[in-house]
Amino acid sequence: MTEREAAHAETLVDDARVRVTRFDFAPGAETGWHVHGHDYVITAITDCEMLLEEPGGGSRRVQVPAGSAYRRDAGVEHNVVNAGDAPMRFIEVELKERAPA
Repeated sequence: MTEREAAHAETLVDDARVRVTRFDFAPGAETGWHVHGHDYVITAITDCEMLLEEPGGGSRRVQVPAGSAYRRDAGVEHNVVNAGDAPMRFIEVELKERAPA
């Protein structure tokens, strides 16, 4: 098994309602295995050629064009790898519980 470079994650906002993180990946870099504890939205800053490694040994490739977005529910478990030849970057917004009014 080959060791991969870690993607760089920078927290931009983290409050009671949301956590916003920018992820920067060199080609071949990965997030590492993780489980999403909150619903989340991903917005691609660059074209993203992702390899999503999933529990049980499965994987799939996903193309996410720059400027596009998608949403997933809490509980997703995976490792995200930059499967392309160029750096990739996206913003992740985790949706925490709404603060009481």
